[in-house]
Amino acid sequence: MLVRSIFPFLGLMVFLAVFGPPQQKEIRHVPATPASSVSGKEMYKVYCAVCHGAGSKGNGPAAEALKIPPSELTTLGRKNGGTDPSDHVRGAIEGNPYISAHGSRQCLFGAMSSGA
Repeated sequence: MLVRSIFPFLGLMVFLAVFGPPQQKEIRHVPATPASSVSGKEMYKVYCAVCHGAGSKGNGPAAEALKIPPSELTTLGRKNGGTDPSDHVRGAIEGNPYISAHGSRQCLFGAMSSGA
C-alpha cells in the first residue's frame, strides 16, 4: 500500500524537476568602460551592443534579461521612410522620456559618468 502512494509522488517530483519553472537569468552588473567620443563604432560597442547586439539585431547578451526587448536598429531607416532618424537616435541615447527602456537622463548619464 505504501509503495502505491510513493510512486505517484516520486513521478510528480521527477516531472517537476524536469519540466519545472525555468531558471531566472543572472544579471551581472559591470562598470561601463569609457569609450572615445570621436568613434561612434567604439561607443556603440561599449554602450549599446550589450543589449542591441553586435549586429544591431536586438539580440545582445543582456537582451533576454530585459523587460522591454531592445529594438532592432538595422530597420530604423526603413521605418523612418528611408531617411536617417538621427534626431530620434540622439534622443534615445540622451534619455528621451518617450523611450522608457533607456531610463531617465539622470539614470543613464549618472551610471556612465560614475563608472557603475
